[in-house]
Amino acid sequence: MALQLTSAAFGDGQPIPSLHTCEGQDVSPSLAWSGVPAQTQSLVLIIDDPDAPDPNAPRMTWVHWVVYDIPPDVSAIEQGITGAPGSARSGLNDWKRTGYGGSCPPIGRHRYFHKLYALDCMLGDLGQPTKAGVERAMHGHILAEAVLIGTYQKSK
Repeated sequence: MALQLTSAAFGDGQPIPSLHTCEGQDVSPSLAWSGVPAQTQSLVLIIDDPDAPDPNAPRMTWVHWVVYDIPPDVSAIEQGITGAPGSARSGLNDWKRTGYGGSCPPIGRHRYFHKLYALDCMLGDLGQPTKAGVERAMHGHILAEAVLIGTYQKSK
């Protein structure tokens, strides 16, 4: 069985409810996964937006959440979690803080990639790494990955 990532809040390719955005309460969505390979030692979750700032002329990928060293027996993250689940560790998002930062696109409909990676190791104490730092540490250790894409466009 392949690694799969889902959310009770939205389906793949579907709009993210405003509750999880800057127009709502800016709380993290619930996420669940299955199909974690038996040899997995840790999981990594990265949520980013490759359409920033304008989907018609993207110039950067905006990072919304970085969580690493999620234990392999964890199979979900509850809605509204503010940090990292259990013994997992948090990296820095592009607001230069840890934790979830919801969708808040300045213009147009953006895609938000929720990426889950199964690793053959624990990454350990990386301090408060950026997405790039976690990706460097993951290099050569990815057993499987899953992607869930949500979209959002401000109503105002």
